[in-house]
Amino acid sequence: MTEQRPGKGPVAASNRKSLPDEVFQKLMRSIKSGAYDPDERLPTEHDLAAEFQVSRPTIREALRRLREQGLIYSRRGAGSFVRQAGVREPLGFGSLESIADLDRCYEFRITVEPEAAAQAALRRGPNTLEVISDALGLMRDATAQSRHREDADFAFHLAIAEASGNQYFSTAMQALKEHIAVGMQFHGLSLKASSDALDAVYREHKAIFDAIRDGQSDEARDLMRRHLKGSRDRLFDGRQAEGG
Repeated sequence: MTEQRPGKGPVAASNRKSLPDEVFQKLMRSIKSGAYDPDERLPTEHDLAAEFQVSRPTIREALRRLREQGLIYSRRGAGSFVRQAGVREPLGFGSLESIADLDRCYEFRITVEPEAAAQAALRRGPNTLEVISDALGLMRDATAQSRHREDADFAFHLAIAEASGNQYFSTAMQALKEHIAVGMQFHGLSLKASSDALDAVYREHKAIFDAIRDGQSDEARDLMRRHLKGSRDRLFDGRQAEGG
């Protein structure tokens, strides 16, 4: 006997334990992204089972987890309802599924992060500069050991978004954290092809920090754009990703 995995083909019964997790994650993202209004009734178990191509017990388990997380509540005989607007998040992105998605993520970052860097240069303060500097210090120490630290790299870019004083920049970065992490991991591997590549990338980050610290917004914007384009080119070896 088989059951459909959401968005996939048939799966063996031995894999069913993962199905409630998948349905739970998809419904949670829908709720948090604002797909449902507060107190809006969710589709029936029967309709959800048809939508996700799973059994009703799988749907019940996913709904149970949503209730435990405080995302929904149930009314006897009436169904399940979204609890409140406060559980929403401004952005929600699906999973990274292809190299083309990774390329589009870079495209989005190249559009957004340079302006965040420019605004950070205009609005930076001692505290926000310290956070950026701390992340840069971790990158410096890793570079000295011929290593690339993806966590410090992301912390550096996130700190700049937060220093912009515009919560939409930092929210977008947080929402894209898993996507960006994948790109940074692959980028770190690509840097090993050249002995001085890590040093060059560290210098790129250092130049961005210096421009922000000195209040040079145009320079910060240009340096961030060049850095991200360079990272994408290094990752894809100068070629655009294929596929969709």
